[in-house]
Amino acid sequence: MLYRSPRFVVVEKPPGLPVHPGPRTTRTLEDALPALSRRPDGPWLAHRLDADTAGCVLIALRKQALLDAQECFRAHRVGKTYWAVVTGRPASESGTIDIPLARQDSPSGWRMIATPSPDAQPARTDWRTLGHANGLTWLELTLHTGRTHQARVHCAALGCPILGDPLYNPEKTTAPLHLLSRRLQLTPGTERIDATATPPPAMADTLARLGYRREESRNQSRKTSVSDGV
Repeated sequence: MLYRSPRFVVVEKPPGLPVHPGPRTTRTLEDALPALSRRPDGPWLAHRLDADTAGCVLIALRKQALLDAQECFRAHRVGKTYWAVVTGRPASESGTIDIPLARQDSPSGWRMIATPSPDAQPARTDWRTLGHANGLTWLELTLHTGRTHQARVHCAALGCPILGDPLYNPEKTTAPLHLLSRRLQLTPGTERIDATATPPPAMADTLARLGYRREESRNQSRKTSVSDGV
């Protein structure tokens, strides 16, 4: 657990675990929610991650806490920092991707596409390079909107799809999706939440070849993300 107070919990979701039930799921993050609180007005998932994305997930332990968190997300008053390992290397060291996203359905399934279509939703991601080697790049992504698959589609639009992405990376591999919800920051009501997740093992191994230091990350997480109260 990355953060806990009387109103909220931030957990570190492992890759491969869906947050919601689906037709092909046997267990989900929602299954564990009753163990967090016995109150009749919670707990509730305050936001979601893709099943294959690891990292910070916010859980509200009370209904009013959920409403406060939802207002933060609606007003774009949430700091969302992601780490991604992508194939290739961007032409510059940092930049912004400001491309709307829309859902595209087909007989084989659905995916999100980057398009200026009038029915697309605005989406903006800042990115900067943290390391690169052997045809891979470690990116820090700041998501200013929360569209479905935003980080994945925007990295692909940058010309550097995320390693292990089965939908948006044409380079097929057995590697898992290398995407981490690294840091979550928001102030619902008067409470300041700041949680930092560590990369899952497979991603950490790849990051280590790009300059990531595991011990430094663990120390940062302990200093910035754990709280015993409001």
